[in-house]
Amino acid sequence: MRLIKNPEERQNEILNAAEILFVTKGYTKATVMDILQACNIAKGTFYYYFQSKEEVMNAIVMRYILNGESAARRIVSDPELNAHDKIFRIITAQNQPDDRKHGLIEQLHHVQNVEMHQKSLVETVIRLSPILAEVVEQGIQEGVFNTPSPKESIEFLLVSSQFLLDQGIFQWEEEELRKKVETFSHIMERVLGAKQGSFAYFTRLYFPHQA
Repeated sequence: MRLIKNPEERQNEILNAAEILFVTKGYTKATVMDILQACNIAKGTFYYYFQSKEEVMNAIVMRYILNGESAARRIVSDPELNAHDKIFRIITAQNQPDDRKHGLIEQLHHVQNVEMHQKSLVETVIRLSPILAEVVEQGIQEGVFNTPSPKESIEFLLVSSQFLLDQGIFQWEEEELRKKVETFSHIMERVLGAKQGSFAYFTRLYFPHQA
């Protein structure tokens, strides 16, 4: 008897199988046929959900971004947390160690996937900016931040951190990255009008072994 799965379950099954293939075999080498065999589905079933391998990769990346957005919204909605606590937890949630996620990011760093990588960075900035801006507004009310433009300030900070601190793009040596993270912490304090040293935890998040 053939097992009938609901569309969301089937779609996630395809994404899960494709993600493992992209990480283990490599996005460029993996084929639609590989995905079909991994899921044990017909070609028609695959094309009912996705038009191409590229569309599958986009969906996988988007799933990570949406999960990160949901985690950030849950943190922001917690009335017990102050602004600094929320920023710390949001950054931590976005950088949770995950071998599959790291493997996927490595695939995005390949030159063939540069456009897809750029789109993922843009989507991250677009979705996280209003959430973090809300936290900055809370910090202004708490008296720990002082900026006339919370959303625009966060957008500039997010864009610079997403790009400059991306090891797959620049491949900094550890000491170079450490200096840039420390400098970025100071920039955050200046841009958000925060007390000197109040973003020191940002460096510790990147280099916990040096804390």
